[in-house]
Amino acid sequence: MNTHVLTADEVKKLSKAERRKRRRATPKYRNLHASRERIRVESFNNAFSKLRALLPTLPVNKKLSKIEILRLSITYISYLDTLLTF
Repeated sequence: MNTHVLTADEVKKLSKAERRKRRRATPKYRNLHASRERIRVESFNNAFSKLRALLPTLPVNKKLSKIEILRLSITYISYLDTLLTF
């Protein structure tokens, strides 16, 4: 693996094919990256599921999009805040 960092002038001297080849990730790197991304997305989805479970909606099992969960959370937190201030 070549770890040399090229300067801007060195990059300009490379042909288009050389630049493309240099950017190409190895299969091992792509697999590791894909695995990390799956874990990250799974973590986000778990967090949304936990947040969704705390929100009151009718019907309870209504499917909400992520943006709907966030917007409803904002509204619900604001509502709870007003209850606490009175």
